[in-house]
Amino acid sequence: MIREKVTVVTRTLQWKCVESRVDNNRFYYGRFILSPLMKGQADTIGIAMRKALLGEIEGTCITRAKSQKVPHEYSTILGVQESVHEILMNLKEIVLRSNLYGTCNTSICVRGPKYITAQDIISPPFVEIVDNTQYIANVIEPIDFCIELQIERKRGYRIKTSNNFQDGSYPIDAIFMPVRNVNHSIHSYGNEKQEILFLEIWTNGGLTPKEALHEASRNLIDLFIPLLHAEKQNLHLEEHKITLPLFTLQYRLDKLRKNKEKMILKYIFIDQSELPPRIYNGLKKSNIHTLLDLLNNSQEDLMKIEHFRRKDVKQIVDILENHFDLFF
Repeated sequence: MIREKVTVVTRTLQWKCVESRVDNNRFYYGRFILSPLMKGQADTIGIAMRKALLGEIEGTCITRAKSQKVPHEYSTILGVQESVHEILMNLKEIVLRSNLYGTCNTSICVRGPKYITAQDIISPPFVEIVDNTQYIANVIEPIDFCIELQIERKRGYRIKTSNNFQDGSYPIDAIFMPVRNVNHSIHSYGNEKQEILFLEIWTNGGLTPKEALHEASRNLIDLFIPLLHAEKQNLHLEEHKITLPLFTLQYRLDKLRKNKEKMILKYIFIDQSELPPRIYNGLKKSNIHTLLDLLNNSQEDLMKIEHFRRKDVKQIVDILENHFDLFF
């Protein structure tokens, strides 16, 4: 166990680990402080970090086991001490570390008699078994025991359902969260005007508390980056609609609609226009396929399409006027 004396930094805001210990391969503990903070800031950061640590960090689990010799989950395998259900529960307890993206397959294939542990899993190089001694099953007869496993890296948790069962393949409840618990506390100093945030993190070994803190902080930052890089011009257009008067576009759309009977618009598809790919894809996703579909939507309807801005509606009207000669 490592402990450090807590000292208050009065100039630069910084994190510091003041206590760290490993009780066993599957129980890590870390205690961190963040200071100095103005009054009220510690609670804001503490709540956000707790939610990010428990919900925004990915973990790796065994999520499915498969064997053609198993008729159902509650059956037994000849020569194996445990039932299939007990084996699945033991596989659920195995803790993994990885930089896996998505899913991968692995297996266990041994010859009995033998105590099978996590060490017998033939894991790929990018997947690490945290505790190789984790017990899986006891093969008591000289038989071949083979089982295929599916490994996934995700966040949160997933509970198996009855429709997840396939022939010889059985889902396993997965808890992808490597962080088991988080506590935060606040201590005031300097005439109650400044605060220190204490953050305690417990993990299962899939990540160390320090790694978990780093990943949670990075994930929180990633959530806010789009706001930092928002286009000022687009924000200006949304907030100050006078730059593109609503009545101008609406008037032009109304005038186009009045003349739509003069053309067989339902036979003219938007594919024939010269719309930019982003606008074209947005219209198609909204089930707008022809000019008739398009003109049956008001400016407000078009503005509700995901990622559409006022200048996109103006561009649509310009193209209709210029390329389909709808103004008579």
